[in-house]
Amino acid sequence: MKHGHLPETGCKRISELLSRLGDKWSVLVIAYLGEGPLRFSELQRRIAPISQKMLTTTLRALERDGLVTRTVYPTVPPRVDYELTDLGRDLLKPISSLTEWALKNGDRMDAARAHFERNRQSSRSGVRRAL
Repeated sequence: MKHGHLPETGCKRISELLSRLGDKWSVLVIAYLGEGPLRFSELQRRIAPISQKMLTTTLRALERDGLVTRTVYPTVPPRVDYELTDLGRDLLKPISSLTEWALKNGDRMDAARAHFERNRQSSRSGVRRAL
């Protein structure tokens, strides 16, 4: 594969993955489960302010994609643990890299956004004055 050129199937796969990981919660769920299996309630506490409904939806989607397994124990009340599959653990390295990059460069991105907005505001002001 040449740099900058992807086969059509590659574009589709990348788009699917980014759709899965591009939501607000999936990367955090995967990162926390990378530390080991967790019960639903523990995962919800760690990822506050995620709602129960959103966590359920996220976990189901990750399970559907083969990244997470769900184990139900026949206790009263039932105990449910979630953990990464081999496929999910394989995703930890790129997610860790992305997380490190975000933490390292977040302030620079904030500064760039502020700079952009200042320039945008001043260019709007200049256009209004010119009219």
